Amino acid sequence: MSENTKNQALLLWALAIIITLSSVAWQRMTGPTHPVNGKNVLEGITISYHFPTSQNTGTNAEVELNMSKPGLNPSLKWKRYKSNDEWRLSPFMKMNGKWVAHLPSQPPAGKIIYQVLLAPASGKSVSITEEPIIIRFKGAVPASILFPHILFMFTAMLMASRTGLAAYVESPFALRYSLLTGLFLMLGGLILGPIVQKFAFDAYWTGWPWGHDLTDNKTAVAFLAWVLAVWRQKKTGNAKIWIISAAVITLAVYLIPHSALGSELDYTQMEQ
Repeated sequence: MSENTKNQALLLWALAIIITLSSVAWQRMTGPTHPVNGKNVLEGITISYHFPTSQNTGTNAEVELNMSKPGLNPSLKWKRYKSNDEWRLSPFMKMNGKWVAHLPSQPPAGKIIYQVLLAPASGKSVSITEEPIIIRFKGAVPASILFPHILFMFTAMLMASRTGLAAYVESPFALRYSLLTGLFLMLGGLILGPIVQKFAFDAYWTGWPWGHDLTDNKTAVAFLAWVLAVWRQKKTGNAKIWIISAAVITLAVYLIPHSALGSELDYTQMEQ
C-alpha cells in the first residue's frame, strides 16, 4: 500500500469517525428521553430545573427545582398520559437545598404528563415550561445486553459512513465494509435491539407491521438498504450508487431521534 493510499485511508476513517460522533451527539440532544433542563427568572427569583423524561419502573421519578430564594410556592400538576384521569396536584418539599416532588412509578411503557406551576404573590400560577413534559417508564435492561447493543449500533454507523466514503473513492474494500455494516446492524438492531425492548417495554418488536415504533422501523429500513447494496455488488461488481445510497439512508435513520413514536400504554383502553 502506497503512502498516498495510507493517508487517504486515514483521512476517510477520520471523516467516518467525525460523522459517527456527530450522530451520537445529535441523538443525545434530540431524543425524547433527554431530560428538560433550564433556567427562568420570575419576580427577581432565579429558578433552575431538571425535569426527567425517562425513568426505570419501580422507582418514583424525581422532579427538581433550585430557587435563589423562597416565595414562588411550586406545585406539580400531573396525570397519566392517554388516560381519563383528572389532573392532580402534588406539593414540592425542600430537601438538601432543593425543591423536590415525585411522580409515581408506572408499568413499562406507561407515561405521565406533567407541569411545574409557580405561584407568585402578585398573580395566578404560571407554568415554568411552555409545554407539558412527558415522562416514560421502562424496565431495567441488563448492562450485558445494553452495552453490546449500543456498541454494535454505533459501530454500524461508523462502518456505514466508512463504506459510503470507500465507494465514493472506488475503494476495493467497499464490499467487505458493506458486509461488516450489515453484520453490525443485524447484531445490534435486529437481534439485541428486540431483546433490549423486551426488557424495557415487554415487547420484542413494535414496528411495522404490528406498530409504528420509528426505532424498529428505521433499523429495518437501514438493514434492508445494505442487503440490497451487497446484492447489487455481488450481481454486478459495481454498486457505487447503491452503497452511497445505503450510507445516506443509514445516516438519515440515525438522525431520527431514538425512541420516537416508541412503546406507550393507552390507559383508556386498559380501563375499558
